[in-house]
Amino acid sequence: MAKSIDYGNLMHVAMRGLIQTVLEEVAQEGLPGAHHFYITFDTTADDVEMPDWLRARYPGEMTVVLQHWFEDLVVTDEGFSVTLNFGDTPVRMGIPFDALRTFVDPSVEFGLRFESHAEEEEDGDDDPEPDPTPPQDAQVVRLDRFRKS
Repeated sequence: MAKSIDYGNLMHVAMRGLIQTVLEEVAQEGLPGAHHFYITFDTTADDVEMPDWLRARYPGEMTVVLQHWFEDLVVTDEGFSVTLNFGDTPVRMGIPFDALRTFVDPSVEFGLRFESHAEEEEDGDDDPEPDPTPPQDAQVVRLDRFRKS
């Protein structure tokens, strides 16, 4: 018998299962109402599928939006693949659930944040120094503007 219950890991599994269920419903029925998703993922994670030119533009993490234009959303137990539009160019991407960092649906003020075990170990008791230089070509989205007053 294990020494303790790994609640952190169990929560990650449950949250990924929630996202899988939501994406499966969207793949079958489409996005209902005003729902849309901001999904941030680690572009360096194993099994992420994306063109080299896009990975070069987003070498650490990337946020994709599922809202107006996306096609062929396919969801598996391991992750999802989808075709998105980048400058009028359709691009097929594959994103494993293990690569997810955040999942946000601002239409209902819902969001999940995933931390890897490496991030948790690095955090420890010390506050990390912020990176003074923002990533190039990244779009920062402030979710505060989507909150209802």
